[in-house]
Amino acid sequence: MKNYKEIIEKIKLELEKAIIFLERELAKIRIGRISISLVEDIEVECFGQKFPLKQLGAISRPEPQKVLIQPWDNSYLEPILKAISQSDLGMAPIVDKNSIRISLPPLSEEYRKDLFRILSRKMEDTRRTIRHWRQVAWDEIQEGFKAGEIREDDKYRGKDELQELVDEYNEKIRELVEKKKKEIME
Repeated sequence: MKNYKEIIEKIKLELEKAIIFLERELAKIRIGRISISLVEDIEVECFGQKFPLKQLGAISRPEPQKVLIQPWDNSYLEPILKAISQSDLGMAPIVDKNSIRISLPPLSEEYRKDLFRILSRKMEDTRRTIRHWRQVAWDEIQEGFKAGEIREDDKYRGKDELQELVDEYNEKIRELVEKKKKEIME
């Protein structure tokens, strides 16, 4: 006999993963000081394969406004430069001998607007993931009902509890994004 609570518990883990992913993505959005996490996961194409930047060189922060990337091999310079330029970070990398420097420009009003657009996109992507998992759980509850494994009143209880869970996670998403917006405005 299926239980709608088990179905909901199962997707809770997926919803939690979505929140953790959003937190990581928001951490990459720079505010007043640059963070290594901003660049370390940028996908760099080298030798026909994609690698996260952190696997191709040492990344450090010599000053609060600068990141220094020292590739393990000089042949990585061009692909790293290209990947950073193509990322949506809005930063211009500068090659300095065998390393790449990225300086954080001051936050202009236009850049803040860009950051808000990025935030909105990440928020909507996460909400889409939440909706997907809600649908997966609801489909499973309905299948259980049709198969006679879930009673009709439990089906509707499950629907209500599922919606409460989705609302709770949407609120977490909203809070995370609002917190980041405040950081950007400071």
